[in-house]
Amino acid sequence: MADAVLQVDGLSVRYGKVEALHNGKLVVDAGQIVSVIGPNGAGKSTLLNAVMGALPSAGYAKGVIRYRGEDISALPIEKRVSRGMCLVSEKRELFASMTVEDNLVLGAYRRKRAGERHYLDQLDHVFDLFPRLNERRKQAAGTLSGGERQMLAVGRALMGKPDLLMLDEPSLGLAPLIVKEIFHIISALRQTGVATLLIEQNARAALQISDYGYVLETGEFAMEGAATALAHDPRVIETYLGLAKKVA
Repeated sequence: MADAVLQVDGLSVRYGKVEALHNGKLVVDAGQIVSVIGPNGAGKSTLLNAVMGALPSAGYAKGVIRYRGEDISALPIEKRVSRGMCLVSEKRELFASMTVEDNLVLGAYRRKRAGERHYLDQLDHVFDLFPRLNERRKQAAGTLSGGERQMLAVGRALMGKPDLLMLDEPSLGLAPLIVKEIFHIISALRQTGVATLLIEQNARAALQISDYGYVLETGEFAMEGAATALAHDPRVIETYLGLAKKVA
């Protein structure tokens, strides 16, 4: 596990008497895209929030979360962010009245506060990845389409130069052509060395760009394996991809 950016071992999460996640284990290596697929309510977002330290006050987590070899299980969310972890939630949480560019600059605030002189060095890279954001850089974020808002949310996360990027349902509510574009960009991120943990109901799109995958069902990991193997597994095809619709 020398290259592991994230290691989760024995992670369980409870909300009162309800166990939302049981004994979760996963690994994400540097430059790797790992997807967690499963139905709505399976515990996918709970998993991400627990890793990020962002569980609601009613939630209780136990288990070990290691980030770059360090046990961060007891660290608050601010400390995890400062170490290079970033979560893009399904709500996107943009500042609607601020411009696209100002939203991106805010994404680099942690680096500015840390005293980095060139904290905006990712801006051109983000605009290269998302030309549409460059075209709308002076436009208010609240006027963007759903796909553009998702691009902005991912771009803002990249401004912080994260070592671990976690994406919660990036395709939610988007048209198929936009989904294809978003996933193409996520796939290209592996060349930057960033580790990506992708939570997604769109199993087909997720497995097509992932290196490894996990299937989460009712709070437990039911299956795991290379993404290509999962995409051609009869159980995954029948349950998540549709009968006789194997991923090409």
